[in-house]
Amino acid sequence: MPGTLTSPALTAADRCDRCGAGARVRAVLPTGGELLFCGHHANEHADRLREMNATIEAEAEAAI
Repeated sequence: MPGTLTSPALTAADRCDRCGAGARVRAVLPTGGELLFCGHHANEHADRLREMNATIEAEAEAAI
């Protein structure tokens, strides 16, 4: 039986792709790529990510 692919949990080493702050949100794009964002940039880009049908995985304290 094939396993389920899941993204690993974000760690302190994961950084926002926009500013380098600690990543709190992973956006998995339909094309297979992924973007990491701090809470601020996740909120800034949330509407566009939803338009692109990205899967958004956020830490509990980083609700977008």
